[in-house]
Amino acid sequence: MNDQVLVTYATKHGATAEIAEKIGQVLRQEGWRVEVLPANRVADLAHYKAVVVGSAVYIGKWRRQAAAFLKANEKALAERPVWLFSTGPTGEGDPVELTKGWRFPKALQPIADRIRPRDIAVFHGGLDPKKMNAIERWMIKNVKAPLGDFRDWKAITSWAMAIAGGLKKSAS
Repeated sequence: MNDQVLVTYATKHGATAEIAEKIGQVLRQEGWRVEVLPANRVADLAHYKAVVVGSAVYIGKWRRQAAAFLKANEKALAERPVWLFSTGPTGEGDPVELTKGWRFPKALQPIADRIRPRDIAVFHGGLDPKKMNAIERWMIKNVKAPLGDFRDWKAITSWAMAIAGGLKKSAS
């Protein structure tokens, strides 16, 4: 294992990928070697010191690729520092309050409990109707979800800085 950090994610329309890239950028600025990859492109965790895993959330569930990544790599993830994040709620206010306290998919919680992540974050997402198909636009209209980009880059940067701080503590 070396000092490389993996930031991996599953996205549908790209907003979560951009969040993962931002986390990677902040970690690089803090001196870490970082690889940012879609969850379905990660072959082996052996050369990563730590892992950050994120997913877009739809109907309270992580994207299939992120869930499969957690399941397939549970043992390796439990052996290193891990941080988890979800993206999705739109609108103003605290994302956890907007999701009525939801922090992580119930179906994946037993895996998270065994991995023991250092933190689990929920970030605002974005809904761009130009990137959605007709069924998605219909669903969004019916649940009256606010359209637009609600990602809080300051909160994302702050969380990534906290990860960098946690990594520095574990390295010393």
